[in-house]
Amino acid sequence: MKKLKRVSVAVISAAVLSITSLLSSFAVDAAKTVADNGVMRDHMSAFDYSKDMGLGLNLGNTMEGYWLDNNKQYTGAQAIGSNKPQDYEKCWGASVTTQEAINGMRDAGFSTVRIPVYWGNMMNNDGNFIINEEYINRVEEIVGYCRNAGLYAVINIHHYDEFLIKRFSKEECTEIFTKLWTQIAEHFKDYSDYLIFEGYNESLGGGYLDSEGNTVDRPRNEAFDWTNTLNQAFVDAVRATGGNNAKRVLIASGYWTNIDLTTSSQFIVPKDTVENKLMVSVHYVDNSMYWTNKIGGTEWVNYSVNQCELLKRAFTDKGIPVFVGETTSSYPRSNFARNATVTTSSEALDYMLRLITSYGFTPVLWDTPNSFYNRSSCTIKSSTDAKVISTLAEEIKVPVITEPDTTEPEPTGPETYTVSGTVKVSDSDTST
Repeated sequence: MKKLKRVSVAVISAAVLSITSLLSSFAVDAAKTVADNGVMRDHMSAFDYSKDMGLGLNLGNTMEGYWLDNNKQYTGAQAIGSNKPQDYEKCWGASVTTQEAINGMRDAGFSTVRIPVYWGNMMNNDGNFIINEEYINRVEEIVGYCRNAGLYAVINIHHYDEFLIKRFSKEECTEIFTKLWTQIAEHFKDYSDYLIFEGYNESLGGGYLDSEGNTVDRPRNEAFDWTNTLNQAFVDAVRATGGNNAKRVLIASGYWTNIDLTTSSQFIVPKDTVENKLMVSVHYVDNSMYWTNKIGGTEWVNYSVNQCELLKRAFTDKGIPVFVGETTSSYPRSNFARNATVTTSSEALDYMLRLITSYGFTPVLWDTPNSFYNRSSCTIKSSTDAKVISTLAEEIKVPVITEPDTTEPEPTGPETYTVSGTVKVSDSDTST
């Protein structure tokens, strides 16, 4: 009798595991169809999306994590652990991303998650540049977490762009990135417009490796040509896949995502086959002041406003929204100015996010595992930072546009924003 009982329990346990596995599989499939309905809101412009995207957070040091292997001339990535997607996801200190972690981002006040991706991971080093199926499926799972939480998801090519640009010719890179973006776009073709593609990270305009492995800068005109060519290749590749990708919002990356360079007249926004579906990505409005220890002072204010004015004149005044794909989440005390009037990290965070959003730009905080946001507790670590995000998220919250707006459009440009002190805006030509 005992033997029969043990067998019965074993059989039942196996049956339960089998059913659980089937239900889990069904739940994943159901989530893809229920959480994301594949609908494209055709009446929305890139500016409408930019407003709706609210505040964003990067899933940093996660799917873009890799270990460099210079002998892998096509993938640049070592094999890690058991060579599963999660091995790479964790290699820079992240935990495996969960639905709960993404839900916590939503609950904190974020509406957008940027998911940087190194697509060379798990790829065969044969020069065919075929993205590994397991790896892209794991990226899709994380996109699914974002959609289950009702968030926008932004995916890009991150760090792999740098590896390729340094080692291949412009013509070869154009072909490689076209192939990569064609695969990515085809895989995510049926997702709704809550999924957005960003072409690259910070490497457009980057240099090449000489025979000794040193990075050599390209001449400025040549670097701009690379930037413009690869952005156009990205847009063309995605649009060519058709379906929802024919009108999905795309983000063209700036020259090094540097504001001064990207606002130059030499930077060309890609031509598109559909109107009002492009944004431009830059990083860190206050970058120079951060690294020269001038945070919180008048010079920090003036510089940051001037950077926003450059972006306004170059893009938003011309109908192109600005996506600040990485902006500072934490300000160390050592980097503040001696005469700072904004004196804490949370105050600087609040000031900078309010400045960026007052111009109509979309800010996405750069964050690495458990630095600003704790992925275990699923909360923002600092209570004062959490208050900044929740308060501003509520203030800028706009309803999702479900019907065409027949009212007269408001003039483009920043909302009124008052800062203390004298704001000096350069009138100099931004061309370089």
